[in-house]
Amino acid sequence: MKINGETVEIKEGIKLDEFLISSGYDLRKIVVECNGEIIDKNSYCEVILNNKDTYEVVSFVGGG
Repeated sequence: MKINGETVEIKEGIKLDEFLISSGYDLRKIVVECNGEIIDKNSYCEVILNNKDTYEVVSFVGGG
């Protein structure tokens, strides 16, 4: 699958929240898009990653 434009190998059946946490993302500070559609944060624990999909993970950064 592709995440942020890079090909990533994943184990079969991994859920989105498991992948994000194991990759070091802070779930409170990101938005995830799959094939152009934003995934509801409440669904992260239900979404099973698919090697055919393309994901974008966008982090929020504070500053002034």
